[in-house]
Amino acid sequence: MTTTRDAARFRWMALGAFVLSTAINYLDRATLATLAPAVKRDFHLSSAEYGWIVNAFLFTYMLAAPFAGMLVDRLGLNRAAVLAVGLWSCAGIATGLTRGVAGLAACRAVLGLAEAGGIPAAGKAIHHFLKPGERALGNAANQAAVSLGMVLAPPIATWIFVRSGWREAFVATGCIGLLWIPLWLCLAPRGDGGTVSPPADWPKEILRDRRLWAFVVANALSMVPYGLWVNFTTLYFVEAQRLTMVQAAWYAWIPPVLAAAGGFGGGWLSLRWIERGLEPAPARMRACLVGAALSLATAAIPAAPTPALAAVGISLSFFAASAFSVNMYSLPLDAFGGPRAGFAVSMLTASAGAAGLIAPAFGWLIDRHGYAPVTSIAAVCPLAGWAVLARVRAAR
Repeated sequence: MTTTRDAARFRWMALGAFVLSTAINYLDRATLATLAPAVKRDFHLSSAEYGWIVNAFLFTYMLAAPFAGMLVDRLGLNRAAVLAVGLWSCAGIATGLTRGVAGLAACRAVLGLAEAGGIPAAGKAIHHFLKPGERALGNAANQAAVSLGMVLAPPIATWIFVRSGWREAFVATGCIGLLWIPLWLCLAPRGDGGTVSPPADWPKEILRDRRLWAFVVANALSMVPYGLWVNFTTLYFVEAQRLTMVQAAWYAWIPPVLAAAGGFGGGWLSLRWIERGLEPAPARMRACLVGAALSLATAAIPAAPTPALAAVGISLSFFAASAFSVNMYSLPLDAFGGPRAGFAVSMLTASAGAAGLIAPAFGWLIDRHGYAPVTSIAAVCPLAGWAVLARVRAAR
């Protein structure tokens, strides 16, 4: 945490601005999931083909994330944030203008390229502005912004869709990001926004650290249920619960709210254990285990007899994944420090993108066997991720 007077004055304001950029990030990202039934219909896509469109985003997101993290560490938060938000907003607008499947996939690919810088920038801001014990709560605030974006996407995108069409919804949500840039330029702290020159052997040193790869694998596994519901919630309500898109929108905003609650719950839990004398890493590990245990309930969601009970189950799944995630994303900040924070978090961002690449396989299973197989797989993945973390820690 910096000791300069300007950073002390504006640290929460600056962090709040990053939280807002994260909300816009996920609003743009979640617009496709919200409008998926209409997009599938217009482009004549199966669920598996829709999964490949999702992967166009996730593939570039995964590949670009480490380079985006290095760029954040080199450029600083101010310039990196403006560059990322401007590019992903233009990609979102272009999505509404595309006329073919290839164009749709290309727009999603550019969106993934740009949005890869969002979470690493936020992670660097959290490390810079917050004390170690507060970092999980800082990640919880960022998770709340993720949830806010996903909460806003169903009502905003559906409202625009009903009145004007799905293309106009992409244009409108993209324009919101462009409006954030002058706001950030007014609120950003003077100077480089917390840039610290990375060590001379960066990033080779961190890439040789086995803790990083444990974090990467564990995060990928823990994000499987989260990625499932980010991309398939509206489709689940339309296809499995037989709702219209408008009816589905009344339920689709609820799980992200519980995701925000899960983030704050996970952050509060680890902070409480730290305040009682536990070291940060063991406290975060314990909170991750709680999230992994709760995630096992994901397997029961297809048995829900009503949309309301299904929304409860999806909400619990989101809650558990978020409680795990805010502590997972705090572990590399503790382990590798400020000069490497952007890159360390970017590797987790890449692993989250890699986990999402399972979307076509999930779509194939859904087309043939319904949602029971995919929810069963998603239910056990976070526990496997925690086991990876525990194994590496036990070997130290």
